[in-house]
Amino acid sequence: MSLMKITDADGRRIPGWQLVLRYGLLLAVLALTVGPFLWQLSTSLKGPHEDIFSSPPRFLPGEPTLDNYSRVSRTIPVWDYALNSLKVATANVLTNCIGSALAGYALARMRYRGRRAATLVFILAMLVPVEGIIIAQFTTMRDLGLNNTLIAVLLPGCIAAMNVLLMRNAFLNLPHEVEEAAFVDGATAWQRFLRIALPSVKGTLAVVAIFAFMGAWDDFLWPLIVLSDPENFTLTIGLNYLHGTFANDERLVAAGTVIAVLPLIVLFACLQRFFFRGVGEGAVKG
Repeated sequence: MSLMKITDADGRRIPGWQLVLRYGLLLAVLALTVGPFLWQLSTSLKGPHEDIFSSPPRFLPGEPTLDNYSRVSRTIPVWDYALNSLKVATANVLTNCIGSALAGYALARMRYRGRRAATLVFILAMLVPVEGIIIAQFTTMRDLGLNNTLIAVLLPGCIAAMNVLLMRNAFLNLPHEVEEAAFVDGATAWQRFLRIALPSVKGTLAVVAIFAFMGAWDDFLWPLIVLSDPENFTLTIGLNYLHGTFANDERLVAAGTVIAVLPLIVLFACLQRFFFRGVGEGAVKG
């Protein structure tokens, strides 16, 4: 197929120069977003005798090796840190999916006094910067006796305001006729939520799960403040020690970075089918 015969979604023919420009921009964005990670991956596979600062730079390693990854585990307890991060991220996904779904359904589908005010509170909560409330969060965790625990890392972000609003918008798009028919048949609010509403917003749930996992896995500032025992450190804190102690060994730092990013790639690969469905969530197929 020639370039001049390609059409857009409306059936209009796309000129060849526009098609070349579009693909050129896409390739440029791809290079800017994926390029740094691929360079880190290449650096992590290079041996100690390869020059990673050569000019012109060599992207492919001459003698690929996994020794840098084993050196990371010998330098810091990276797998213990990764397990701590996995515990926090998994719990964060569960609390956000369950809590955001319940709150979003209540805001979108239930009728009660103060519903609009509650929605406004969630919107305003998104406008408050984390740095403005982090001291209050720390004193709250201290008063509860939770400082230096993984529970303290989890609690402030266990239900994010943005996730609640995402679920609310997804539930708002559901046709009211379906729920009204279930109500006439005697279905309770819990039955309508679990059997009708929730299965129809799987895409948005996947979006919430990915955002919650990424937020907990990548969080650095809050765990750095609330944790003091190295046994409870998350992966981001542990890799920070790797940067500070072995900053001259770029291969070691690159290997640690790849270890930290790999779970996010796996999660997105598993949920991407539902993730892209979440944009147009809410339609019920009859």
